[in-house]
Amino acid sequence: MKHAVVHRRLLAAASLVLASSAVSAQGNSATDAIAKYREMLQDGNPAELFEMKGEELWKQKRGPKNVTLEQCDLGKGPGVLAGAFTELPRFFKDTGKVMDLETRLIHCMVTQQGFNEADLYKAAPTIGKGEGANLVAITTYVATQSKGMRFNLSQAHEKEKTMYEVGKRLFFQRGGPHDFACTTCHGTDGGRIRLQDLPNLTKNPGDGIGFAAWPAYRVSNSQMWTMQKRLNDCYRQQRFPEPQFGSDATIALGVYMGVNAKGAESIVPAIKR
Repeated sequence: MKHAVVHRRLLAAASLVLASSAVSAQGNSATDAIAKYREMLQDGNPAELFEMKGEELWKQKRGPKNVTLEQCDLGKGPGVLAGAFTELPRFFKDTGKVMDLETRLIHCMVTQQGFNEADLYKAAPTIGKGEGANLVAITTYVATQSKGMRFNLSQAHEKEKTMYEVGKRLFFQRGGPHDFACTTCHGTDGGRIRLQDLPNLTKNPGDGIGFAAWPAYRVSNSQMWTMQKRLNDCYRQQRFPEPQFGSDATIALGVYMGVNAKGAESIVPAIKR
């Protein structure tokens, strides 16, 4: 029943955005129409289904050890979720590494629930089935617990500072058959591709934009995308080889964008075209 309601709302919203476009000559721009479209979809956002599944998985006894994830430490203490997402990626003393939300969740699934790490990393890119889909749901649930909070990534540890600088270099690095970089799309103000606004992510883009909007539900393919998936697809669009899931490159880019988003409000889970 829930899926049927969501489907009806998506159809209704699609009809309304077409109507909005039809009256653009009367003063409504395409950007305004897209904004209205997203606002309407937000009521009954399909991401709620992923959030619900993630909460169930967070509290469910799973894995060889048959325990829950409720004691997972995401940086603010065992089981503390509020505000954790808006401080990630960060350095974790127990691993000696800077980790984002997804790699930290895998760490907890391995150390607390007994899952095989190699198996989880292999499954993670397959976001629509198995443990890959489970990771997307758990990530969505955890991230949503910080909705409305403001990003404040730490730069206190030397490894956090290094990751920021590496992420910055990667963001500006040009290459591939089209000589693209992240800045090709996200390095100037007022950019757009077709009807999609492209925020400038070399500085703070504002509340709920860029890093502060993922995980998000993609209406165009009916999928929930996390930041790892978003970054990998950016590399694909640049015609670069896609990084491995949880690579230092994607985490470094997350640090760079997260630090730049300091003070921005998280609207996760967002909705995208």
